[in-house]
Amino acid sequence: MSRDPSPIRVLTVDDHQLIRTGIATLLLTESDIQLVGEAANGREAIAKFRECLPDVTLMDLQMPVTDGFDAILAIRGEFPEARIIVLTTYTGDVQAIRAIKAGAQAYLLKSLLYKELLQTIRAVHAGRRAIAPAIAAQIAEHSGEESLTPKETDVLRLIAAGNANKQIAAQLSITEETVKSRVKNILDKLGANDRTHAVTIAIKRGIVEL
Repeated sequence: MSRDPSPIRVLTVDDHQLIRTGIATLLLTESDIQLVGEAANGREAIAKFRECLPDVTLMDLQMPVTDGFDAILAIRGEFPEARIIVLTTYTGDVQAIRAIKAGAQAYLLKSLLYKELLQTIRAVHAGRRAIAPAIAAQIAEHSGEESLTPKETDVLRLIAAGNANKQIAAQLSITEETVKSRVKNILDKLGANDRTHAVTIAIKRGIVEL
């Protein structure tokens, strides 16, 4: 008589208790999936991963203390075979690409949690990748575009915070002419009509956060 395979051991990482409880409730009914640990931030996630050695980790990105990106990098640096699913509210392609480069195998929107989480856990455990179609479409749409440089992103972040060119120049210790040059590059690269439009695009794509 054949034995049932061991259940897929899952660690869930999210700073919202409600999300963790919802996931725990969802997993409770599945005989082939077992919740083995929970963490409320990235630093806890790293410690909990070492303790539980889960098969699959569900990772939020925006968390206090240590965010999800740094937690993914740390876990994958120590455990290269770790399989991580990002659970997020952000549909932006920039965030998704950053998470995948950090080592995530899947990127799932929290709005699809109850519909797609179980099949995504099983797919990632089996060695497959999974990216929400809305995000995959965004990645494809922007795939050939030139990315903003870190310095341009710094300027854009300050624009989003409501700073004028003079204030940006003072805060970054650069000239106003340099700021104007970077703003022009930002508008060109994002295909934006003006500064406000650039900020709107940047928030949607996950380049900056308010």
